[in-house]
Amino acid sequence: MSIDEINELIRAESAVMLYFKNDSCGPCQVLRPKIEMLVQGSFPKMKFVTLDPVKNPLLSSEFMVFAHPTILVFFEGKEFLRRSKYVSVEELSDEISRIYLIVFQSFLKRSLNNFNFIVKLPTIS
Repeated sequence: MSIDEINELIRAESAVMLYFKNDSCGPCQVLRPKIEMLVQGSFPKMKFVTLDPVKNPLLSSEFMVFAHPTILVFFEGKEFLRRSKYVSVEELSDEISRIYLIVFQSFLKRSLNNFNFIVKLPTIS
């Protein structure tokens, strides 16, 4: 993905997680599947993107990432969380959960408020 595509994704989606890794980083290889499972299981509306700044060095400077693994979490286009190197999956989940619920509960409320529907109850004779 290009930097422009990543920035557009961050602007367009309510929740995005960027996972920066490199192939020679052992912890990156071990942690990535755990983080992917966390996002899929607990935060299904969050977009998960794996990036390798070794293959695209401009990513490091654009997002100021200089250690691996690094996880950036964005809500509503704003950086909410940044964790590098030693990441606890449980702590990460706890930190994301509250804002995730707030963002998607208010999204659901906005959607329902914008959706006009009529319920016709059957008459009882």
